[in-house]
Amino acid sequence: MGLISNLKGNAGVVSQRQLESEYGRLLVENEAIEVGFHVFRDTFIFTNYRLILVDVQGMTGKKIEYLSIPYGKITQFSIETVGHFDSDAELKIWIGSNPMPLEKKFNKNVDIYEVQKVLATYTLK
Repeated sequence: MGLISNLKGNAGVVSQRQLESEYGRLLVENEAIEVGFHVFRDTFIFTNYRLILVDVQGMTGKKIEYLSIPYGKITQFSIETVGHFDSDAELKIWIGSNPMPLEKKFNKNVDIYEVQKVLATYTLK
């Protein structure tokens, strides 16, 4: 992922091996990582049970918040594809009764259709 894309806050795909190495201890029995994305210092991980948001905080990055969102709490989601003048795709996820969605941007190297496929697979059961 390029520096410019990284500075804009766009996400890029993270290898499954790297995700399992760094975040495997967060998983419960029979939970598996499906796909993960990196946004500057933060990461979000789709497992077969939930969405895990990793929020690196502070100047040193030693403080980290892990937010787990069970797929059953996701009420709706939308994707916006890359346009002619817009070089990033967007994902919006509404959680519970919160009227404001969680929003993430993806660089053009991420197939936003694959992201929505993972969400659809687990939220439409």
